[in-house]
Amino acid sequence: MHLRSDPRPVPPEKPLPTDCCGGGCSPCVLDTYQEELEDYEARLVAWLAGHAGVDGSQVGEVGL
Repeated sequence: MHLRSDPRPVPPEKPLPTDCCGGGCSPCVLDTYQEELEDYEARLVAWLAGHAGVDGSQVGEVGL
């Protein structure tokens, strides 16, 4: 598979400490970030498994 047609997943942008108002919002920006981070990690593991050896990485090299 060509790397341009299947780019490496990009991590979500980490919120700034001031992005959370501390008001107990549901969902909180920190909760949303955590969910996006977990999704990113799963997509990265799958991407690495599909590209093992293509870009010099191995399946176990998640690099989080």
